[in-house]
Amino acid sequence: MSLISNIYASFLAGEEVMQIFLNSINTGIIGLAVFELATIINAEYAEVRETSSEEVSGIQRALPKFVGMVCVALSLEGLIMVIKYSQLELAGNLYYPVAIITSTAMLLAALGLFIYLTKKSS
Repeated sequence: MSLISNIYASFLAGEEVMQIFLNSINTGIIGLAVFELATIINAEYAEVRETSSEEVSGIQRALPKFVGMVCVALSLEGLIMVIKYSQLELAGNLYYPVAIITSTAMLLAALGLFIYLTKKSS
């Protein structure tokens, strides 16, 4: 609902269509990340666990989903910033999206290391 109200308010304020489009994508990405986090939290705490090994396996299942969603959101945010800065001819500010995309790559590498270190030995 916030996305629709932001688009409506932006149209009334007379903002550019591209700016409205980029802002709506940002709002949608944030909403999707919050929804995914709430789904994970609900799934993890709705069921009752008896042993600590089940808690660890729950973390092993939930963490990659959440970190994956955060990586998607951050990479999209970085790409949107590249588009925005290129349209506004602010090439000097491109180090911000490069830092976001680099941080996303490091987060994804850390997730891969986490999955490798916590995998079940079969």
